[in-house]
Amino acid sequence: MDKPMTDFDFKAMSCFFRFRDFFQPRKKVLAEVNIEPGFNVLDYGCGPGSYAVAAAKLVGETGMVYALDIHPLAVKRVQKTAARKGLANIEAILSDCATGLPDESIDVVLFYDTLHKLNEPDKVLTELHRVLKPDGIFSFSDHHLKENEMISRITGKGLFQLSRKGEKIYNFAKVG
Repeated sequence: MDKPMTDFDFKAMSCFFRFRDFFQPRKKVLAEVNIEPGFNVLDYGCGPGSYAVAAAKLVGETGMVYALDIHPLAVKRVQKTAARKGLANIEAILSDCATGLPDESIDVVLFYDTLHKLNEPDKVLTELHRVLKPDGIFSFSDHHLKENEMISRITGKGLFQLSRKGEKIYNFAKVG
C-alpha cells in the first residue's frame, strides 16, 4: 500500500502547481491527448486537480472526469474546485489503487508524475488496464524517469504499447 505525502508537502506542491499552471496551462498538455466531448476520463493521482478541471471542460456536460488520489486533501481540493467552478462532471475518488469503476468504462486515463511514487506499480497498471476501453488512450508522463525507463515500465507487462510520443506526454494503447 502506498502512503500519501504529508499535508505540508501536499500544500507546498499545490502552491507550486498553481504557479506552474498559470504559465503552462494544463489544457495545452491535454491537447496532445485528443480528449473529446462525451469522453469518460480518469485522472489517476490527480493531486489538486489541475488536469481534472481542464479535462472536465474538454469532455463537457456529456462526459465525466474521475479524479483519484490517495491523499484526502487532494480529494477535498478537487471537490471544492469543481463546486466553485460549477463543474458537475467531476467525481473525486479517494483510493490507493482500486478505482471502483466498471470494466472498460474509461476513454482516457491520465497518469502523470505518479509512477515513480508507487510501491506496487504493476497492481495499479493492471487496474488502469481493466477500466480502459479497448480503443482507449493511456496518457502518461513522469518527469522523474528517463524516457526509456518510462516506456519500458508501461509496456513491460504487455498491457500497453506506445502509440504516440507527444511534446510533453506519451500516449499508449491498450493491448488485449
